[in-house]
Amino acid sequence: MFGYLTTDTVATARAAELALGHSARSVEARRSGHGLPPGFEALECGLEEKEEMMTRHQTKLVHEGNYVAEVDVELALADDGWAPYLTLDDAYKLDDVRDALRRGDVKAASRIARVFTLTPVAV
Repeated sequence: MFGYLTTDTVATARAAELALGHSARSVEARRSGHGLPPGFEALECGLEEKEEMMTRHQTKLVHEGNYVAEVDVELALADDGWAPYLTLDDAYKLDDVRDALRRGDVKAASRIARVFTLTPVAV
């Protein structure tokens, strides 16, 4: 307590140095400013509870060449400036459909989305 080092405080400080990436022979760990602050206490490591995000169903259209695909996606709604936005999986889904239509692989695109052929109207 009054400046005395106990086995527990030394072990705690050593564990913290290793957690910070300092090896036992590291000169960096012994330099001024690279140690633990006075009154160091073990931190409780835990993840915050992730709030359940609201989603909204939407159909996106992907147009490539003479094809259009309807892709069902979920838009994530949040209280930040970026909402609504696609989930990563849905963004990949849109990319996969677009790539398949560019290759002319209607069968692969049809596994993920509803694919339609565009027919120009003569005027």
